[in-house]
Amino acid sequence: MFGNNRLRALDRRESMRLLAKAPVGRIVYTRQALPAVLPVNFAVDTDGSVVLRTAADSDLVRAVDGVVVAFEVDDYDAEAQTGWSVVVTGRADVVTDPAEHERLARTGPRSWVASRNGVFVRIHSEIVTGRDIAAVAEDGAGDAS
Repeated sequence: MFGNNRLRALDRRESMRLLAKAPVGRIVYTRQALPAVLPVNFAVDTDGSVVLRTAADSDLVRAVDGVVVAFEVDDYDAEAQTGWSVVVTGRADVVTDPAEHERLARTGPRSWVASRNGVFVRIHSEIVTGRDIAAVAEDGAGDAS
């Protein structure tokens, strides 16, 4: 099954390129001393940080502001058994600068849930890791797709 696949590490540049293409990611954080994972839409900002939008009074904001979190995106083709995964690890901060908030309101992600008190959360991409699993042809050559 996976014996015909090849796993390779992705460099930061390729990982960030794939990250920017994904429509949905998962933020991984701690809630009441337990791991929590929440799917969210997001955007990659010009500095390479991950930005998401949520309600100012959300449990997520209280749990992640000022702490280290992980953010994961992936894509997988079940039939071909190929895909990739990227993980960003870094400190999350609520964007408090009014000018930055205004810029992100124009260019950043839209929240899935309408909220008048929306805030942006920035995850600094301090550590970026990625991996790719590609199909290997019967003769051992990698799939060129």
